[in-house]
Amino acid sequence: MAKLLTSTRLRSYVDATRGDLPAALRLYDWNTVVSAAVLATVAMVEVIVRNSMDTQLTRWASARGERSWLDALPLEPRGVDDLDRAQRAVEARGVCVDYHDHVVAELNLGFWRYLAAQRYLTSLWVPALGKAFPHGYRDVRERRRAVERHLTSLAIVRNRVAHHEPVHRRDLCGDLRAGVELATWVHPEAGAWVASRSPLEAVIARRPHC
Repeated sequence: MAKLLTSTRLRSYVDATRGDLPAALRLYDWNTVVSAAVLATVAMVEVIVRNSMDTQLTRWASARGERSWLDALPLEPRGVDDLDRAQRAVEARGVCVDYHDHVVAELNLGFWRYLAAQRYLTSLWVPALGKAFPHGYRDVRERRRAVERHLTSLAIVRNRVAHHEPVHRRDLCGDLRAGVELATWVHPEAGAWVASRSPLEAVIARRPHC
C-alpha cells in the first residue's frame, strides 16, 4: 500500500512517526477521516455566514434602490471574476427560479472572505456586512478583522483537505473554535448548533499516538 501512496505523499506521516511505516499508515488513515470532519464543519459554518452576509447585502442594495446586490457591489477585479464565474455557472444550468439564491450558493468561501477585507471597510463593512455578525466584537473594525482572520483560517484548512493534503500537524482544535466563533457572531444558537453537530472534536480525540 505504501508504494501505491508514494513516498512523497507519505513523507510527512513517516516523519511524524519517526520512520514507523505501520504507524504512518494509521496516521494517514486518520488524516483522511479528520479531513472529512473538517469539510463537514466548514460547510455548516459557510452556509450560516454566507446567508447572513447575503441578507445584509440584500438590505443594503434595496436601500440604495438596487434590484440586487449582485449588480451593485463595488468589487475589485478578483471579486468581479468570482461573481462572474458563479453567475455563468448558474446560467449554464438554465436556472430561472431562485436565480439569486443559486448564485449565492455557487460563490465559494474565498469570495466571502474577500468581502471581509480591509479594502471594503467603508464601502461594504460599515454600512452592511458588519451587521451580519451582530454578536461579534462591538468595534466594527475589530469585528471585521476577526471575521476576516477566521474566514481565512477556514478557507486555508478547507482547501488543504479538499486537495488531500496532510493536516495532522495543524491546530484543528483552533479551526473548530474559529468556526464556532464565526457562527456564534451571527447568532449564539448557530454557534451552539455547529459545536454540537461538528464531528471534528471527536475525530481529533481519536488521533493515533505517534
